[in-house]
Amino acid sequence: MSATQSTYLEQEGVYQFYMEYPVPAYLVALVAGDLISADVGPRSRVWAEPCLLPTAISKLSGMVERWLSAAENLYGHYIWGRYDIVFLPPSFPIVAMENPCLTFIISSILESDDFLIIDVIHEIAHSWFGNAVTNATWEEMWLSEGLATYAQRRITTETYGAAFTCLETAFRLDALHRQMKLLGEDNPVSKLQVKLEPGVNPSNMMNLFTYEKGYCFVHYLSQLCGDPKHFDSFLRAYIEKYKFTSVVAQDLLDSFLNFFPELKEQSVDNKAGLEFERWLNATGPPLAEPDLSQGSSLIRPVETLFKLWTTEPLDAVAAAGSVDITKWRPFQTVLFLDRLLDGSPLPPEVIKKLSECYSSQLDAMNAEIRIRWLQIVVRNDYYPDFYKVRHFLEYQMSRMYTIPLYEDICTGTLKSFALEVFYQTQNQLHPNLRKTIQQILTQGLNPLPTTDTTAVATDTPTVVLEDKPSETANSAISLRDVNVSA
Repeated sequence: MSATQSTYLEQEGVYQFYMEYPVPAYLVALVAGDLISADVGPRSRVWAEPCLLPTAISKLSGMVERWLSAAENLYGHYIWGRYDIVFLPPSFPIVAMENPCLTFIISSILESDDFLIIDVIHEIAHSWFGNAVTNATWEEMWLSEGLATYAQRRITTETYGAAFTCLETAFRLDALHRQMKLLGEDNPVSKLQVKLEPGVNPSNMMNLFTYEKGYCFVHYLSQLCGDPKHFDSFLRAYIEKYKFTSVVAQDLLDSFLNFFPELKEQSVDNKAGLEFERWLNATGPPLAEPDLSQGSSLIRPVETLFKLWTTEPLDAVAAAGSVDITKWRPFQTVLFLDRLLDGSPLPPEVIKKLSECYSSQLDAMNAEIRIRWLQIVVRNDYYPDFYKVRHFLEYQMSRMYTIPLYEDICTGTLKSFALEVFYQTQNQLHPNLRKTIQQILTQGLNPLPTTDTTAVATDTPTVVLEDKPSETANSAISLRDVNVSA
């Protein structure tokens, strides 16, 4: 459990948990299963099913303490005592959740070192931003996610260098702008201070604006200080002042201006075009984005390869021979595939040559990379690789790996293919995810009969399809192309 103390009374078969600090209700979490544990640091252990534990140990031994120490150097003492991690089955619908003392994280993330690094460090950052100081309302989730994303990138810069951090930021901001195109620049969910209408589920507002637009605003505040270390000092004071309380945006901004009186005298909160109020309440993209030039050594090769594949006439031999993508960092491959996704549909000869050059290599890579290639396959109607789409959806049960593919498939002419796969896999899916996919499958269809999923299972596959619209028009599409950690 997400608790600072736990005991097990073997004779009674009773577990007892105690949390000595006040926490918001959403951070109270339990996990039960065939779990065993092993220490990976002086204050950290990993919990996993027996088949996964050796991999988790090999990936994280010594690393969690390194990341915790880097975070403490920036933001002060880690107050929660232990930092343990539990790896959850493929049906866990999100990437990770920052429950205090016990981060929940999806087991498939173990496939990729880069994504494991980012996702665990992001949850570590929540120990200060979100868990210790919490947003008072769901309408200001950016206070947790934007600050945690900023802290995550400060930690990765300290431990892995600026180039790595800039590369990760580049592909996340690419995803933000992709989401912006899907939703439209005047969509109210692109505000940092989102207005939740009565009856709207706050989880439908979980999108990249909360994370990346929030991050850009926090980064902008740090730039006003002139030195990130000065901003680190402010954040330490902010945490100390508001620890174990819930805050609103004005608390953060007032504290910022009071900590830097010279900036307050300059009225930086009312700088034309960059007013704090505009950051919070204007729709559209961030008002300013960070300089990512320090990542050019990693980003430039990606841009070069993308141009080779998209410049007419295509010289496939030159493009394929220019770089060995198996030697790239996973984030580089992700960025390359994201650029190809943005350019889809591609000319038929391009997608055919891409498949010949990369498909077998991508098959051996992690799920974050494979899903992007499969989205390219679907958006370009490249049928020779469609069997890989089916296989992927039969084994990947997380929201981040299923929703984008189902949406892409249903956008085209292959909804029957999506229905067939859903027939086969629906009982393996988390109920919330199953409901979302049902909504995707019924868009544009006549009302279909529903089947009681509580009935006794039979050999005949059943599918439940709702004939009512989703509770918000953007509940599905707002998550498209997005990998969101809690």
